[in-house]
Amino acid sequence: MDKILITTGDPNGIGAEITIKALNELSLPEDKIAIISNRKIINFYGRLNKNYEIIEVPYSGDIECGKISKEAGEFSFKSVRLACELKGKAIVTAPVAKNAMHLAGYNFNGQTEILQKYLAHDGQLAEMLFVAGDFRVLLLTRHVALKEINLTKELVVKKILNLKDFFEEKLNIQNPKFALCGFNPHSGEDGILGIEEIEILQPAVDELRSKKVNITNPLPADTLFIKYSDYDCIIANYHDQGLIPIKTVAGNKTVNMTIGLDVIRTSPGHGTAFDIAGKNIADETGMIEAIKAVL
Repeated sequence: MDKILITTGDPNGIGAEITIKALNELSLPEDKIAIISNRKIINFYGRLNKNYEIIEVPYSGDIECGKISKEAGEFSFKSVRLACELKGKAIVTAPVAKNAMHLAGYNFNGQTEILQKYLAHDGQLAEMLFVAGDFRVLLLTRHVALKEINLTKELVVKKILNLKDFFEEKLNIQNPKFALCGFNPHSGEDGILGIEEIEILQPAVDELRSKKVNITNPLPADTLFIKYSDYDCIIANYHDQGLIPIKTVAGNKTVNMTIGLDVIRTSPGHGTAFDIAGKNIADETGMIEAIKAVL
């Protein structure tokens, strides 16, 4: 299918509202967009200004703004899985609630993991790249507890090589300049504050340089992001290390981009916002930016 596929996320969150607002503001040609949702959900949250194709996903539950429900989790999961099956030009996903999907029996840590399961082949890895203009951050690990982070040199090398391929093949940025965050405070202070830099990150950097990757040594993350404009991408070891800086700077303009698969997926950098669902006050900026990123 040669259309951008847009899912509306959890029926009880702000996903449908921001999708409707974003599409109405962008006013894209009807032949460019297909919405994977349910007409009951769309009609509850607003009205589309154009006759975009709506690909129906069954939804038998009630729409209960702000509520976590099994039915909503079932709908959320099936919407993303259908987007994977249809293989559009690109996929844009509105936010889902992980706990709702877990209630429905789908034990994924996020939509990235669903995409990995249903789109990856031949050893592909889905990667989370966060983008706000020229500010880009790659996460080496995603939704995982800090105490369970398990980096290896091999994993770091593979993910950064995939990142280089994406920059050169998709963004047409040749020999991209990468900066690598240290894992520990002050990059470990020569092993005084931790040994991950010595045992994992620096050996990975050495191997990457042997493969012609332009990358820094592990640098203290508390000051590195001040200089983000000096690099094409900053590589963070874990979720909050990378997302706190970019979301602080860019706010709702931050786009979550899944790379490494045959189809690029984007989404707003925020969640379901259950506290304001159904009040028609949700900010559609993130969804606008997510759609614009794949036009």
